[in-house]
Amino acid sequence: MAYRLIIILALLFNKNLYSQNNSISDTEKQSNSLTSEKKKLNTIPSDEKVLIDGELDESIWQKAEIATNFVMFEPDNGKPIAQNKKSDVKIVYDNEAIYIGAMLYDNEPNKIMKEITQRDNDGSSDFFGVSINGYNDGQQEFRFYVTAAGVQLDCNSNSQTGEDFSWDAIWESKTKITDKGWIVEMRIPYSALRFSKESVQTWGINFLRQIRRDRQLYTWTHIDNKKGSFEQQAGELHGIENIKTPTRLFFFPYASIYVSNDKKNGTKTELKGGLDIKYGINDAFTLDAILVPDFGQTALDNQILNLGPFEQQFNENRPFFTEGTDLFSKGDLFYSRRIGGRPSLRRGGLNQEKETNEIIEEYPSKVNLLNALKISGRTKGGLGIGFLNAITQKTEATLLDTISQTKRKVIIEPITNFSILTLDQRFNKNSSVSLVNTNVTRDGEFRDANVTALVWDLNTTKNTFNLSGDFKYSNVNEYKNLDDRKGYNTSLNFAETSGKIRFNVGAKYVSKEYDNNDLGINFITNYSSVSGNINYRMLKPSENLNAFRLNWNVYTEYENITGKLQGLNLNTNYHFTTKKNNGFGVGFNSKPINTYDFYSPGAEGRFVTIPKNYGAWVYYSSNYNKKFAVDIEPYFTEYFEGDRIEYGISFGPRYRLNNKISFILNYNFGKQNSDRGLVDYQGDNIIYAQRDVNSSTLALSTKYALNNKMTININSRYYWSYVQNDKFLSLQTNGTLIDSDYTNSLNQDFNTWNIDCSYSWWISPGSQLNMLYRNTSLNSLSEIQNIDKNVSHNFNSLFGDKLQHTFSISLRYFLDYNRAKSWI
Repeated sequence: MAYRLIIILALLFNKNLYSQNNSISDTEKQSNSLTSEKKKLNTIPSDEKVLIDGELDESIWQKAEIATNFVMFEPDNGKPIAQNKKSDVKIVYDNEAIYIGAMLYDNEPNKIMKEITQRDNDGSSDFFGVSINGYNDGQQEFRFYVTAAGVQLDCNSNSQTGEDFSWDAIWESKTKITDKGWIVEMRIPYSALRFSKESVQTWGINFLRQIRRDRQLYTWTHIDNKKGSFEQQAGELHGIENIKTPTRLFFFPYASIYVSNDKKNGTKTELKGGLDIKYGINDAFTLDAILVPDFGQTALDNQILNLGPFEQQFNENRPFFTEGTDLFSKGDLFYSRRIGGRPSLRRGGLNQEKETNEIIEEYPSKVNLLNALKISGRTKGGLGIGFLNAITQKTEATLLDTISQTKRKVIIEPITNFSILTLDQRFNKNSSVSLVNTNVTRDGEFRDANVTALVWDLNTTKNTFNLSGDFKYSNVNEYKNLDDRKGYNTSLNFAETSGKIRFNVGAKYVSKEYDNNDLGINFITNYSSVSGNINYRMLKPSENLNAFRLNWNVYTEYENITGKLQGLNLNTNYHFTTKKNNGFGVGFNSKPINTYDFYSPGAEGRFVTIPKNYGAWVYYSSNYNKKFAVDIEPYFTEYFEGDRIEYGISFGPRYRLNNKISFILNYNFGKQNSDRGLVDYQGDNIIYAQRDVNSSTLALSTKYALNNKMTININSRYYWSYVQNDKFLSLQTNGTLIDSDYTNSLNQDFNTWNIDCSYSWWISPGSQLNMLYRNTSLNSLSEIQNIDKNVSHNFNSLFGDKLQHTFSISLRYFLDYNRAKSWI
């Protein structure tokens, strides 16, 4: 049935694909004259002060060269911009910064979309942006955007990882809407960029403009979507000469107050203060340091009921570990949540340290970070160097003797040093080879770990083919273990990266002893895999569609020792966007033969059989330009094993009342019927349960923007998951499950609640005041006989004595050494 539907969908799109082919030639003819040669823009020095007021009334703007003749990037790639949407951009510079002035014409200025959002979120707005590559090496760009509402966005971008909006720079911008369109004026200091110290600079540059109501994106230099890389098709900026950049030394002192209250501990007040430092070693390398960290206002982790054999992976919310860390992501060895994460000696392991009559009175769940620094940059020859080091505090648990009432401390995490070093050599404007090393050194009777990786990403001169891969080697030393555990992980991938039809094939091998989990995260080892993908994409809009893509994927995975198939997935999916900018997608998954899970049993050499299955999903996402929009995605997976099935739905309506107020609701429901999962051990007997698992998440985000510098955000989340065991099963050595006489009741009920109400005010560039009220609650029950499935009862159980309240105010101030020096 699934394959019949695939054929029908392909036939339905056949007309669209042919009509697309017939429409290519005209627009290509129009744009060939614009794309035959790389565009160049000359800038001039300014001898007058440029005021960032959105006026462009300084005389220097009249003398500057104009960058114009923008070309559409999407949806109709290569089509010149209409004359009534003409975009004219100029650049001037002095010894402190470059200045960008843009006149963005619009024949219907009253239709310019300008929703006010938080920083790094363009919302439903027009925007203008500039991409700057100080090395002109076609690989990494710093991008600065500003919306028609005056909201700033910034990121760094490269062809391997895409745009990273966690990076934040300090720069100025101002916008103004006129009867001819809108004006943008920017001041980007050299401290926000990276470039070599040459008397004559040549930078890669491009400008971007989004006309949101038409969902059209234009660039100054044409970006041909038949080619694989955005960064390599930039134009060039000439004319910056003999600049004398100021000292790049910035201080970020901060002060915070926290007031917390809960039933158990009462009310506590805590004052914090500290300092972050950013120092430009030269125009290419920067040192960042946090001397006294304060992460009290970072976003909460979205906890779930984790029934699998692997830990839950959380997003990094601490700015120091998200900003400008692209070099440290090479080789996928760095999971920053390890720093200041859970102690090495878990609560279960601490039970072995207890004496008779002792109980665990206090067990800290996290380790405090003492300080951290990172150095990163790139030489003129393309060598990127990144070094990050962090030290965490010794952490102790308290054991209480219930008879003598004496207490003693047990170290659960010693003082620990984490470091990562990356050397990344770029060449040919599209390729790189990297050497990465991570090291964790713990004091005393705890394990140390070292992991090294060689990573390569090689592209042909015309960006038509790519060869990528890595070789990783880990060495873990357990205290008093004479034999270190050594393992390796290697992969190789080959891909075609241009044209309408593209493909990739890859293979991977991971040895049993490979372990990078001290500073990285890795779930499975002892396997080898082979994968492949072929996809088709529209490069031009057709008569009925703006975009269309079709993918076929295959993935196989084998356990190394037995050679058993432990992973298999055959998948095909379609994605398309209509002329009204509504998105649709459908996918089909199939595992046509049984596979074997070697991880959930948690015992050497044991495995459980996963029956063959098939599934499907579909999604619809309406145009976000409209005040009301909705996302919806149902799915199901059916197993060839009794009545075992999984199904669910995600539903996300959103409403934008006006440019200042918006609401986003997200509801997710998932049901696993007659699932099989590990519950207990009885000697060598491994007990599974046939169980039903129900999970629901309801989240609401509300935004009220007073202006483009002040926003109030309210984010709430309620999560509930429960497990009802139907019967118990015993795992056999051949991977099958048979009925067991196990009788313990191990039903589970897990629910959490949290709400964050925050007020954020960007007082000036780099300086921010934050006020936050937060309340959280968690209710986790296990080994229960009966589950209360009443939603209101369950929700109410989270309140009352379980609620924890926190109110905090934090002020972070940006202080430029050069200005402070002038005060003195």
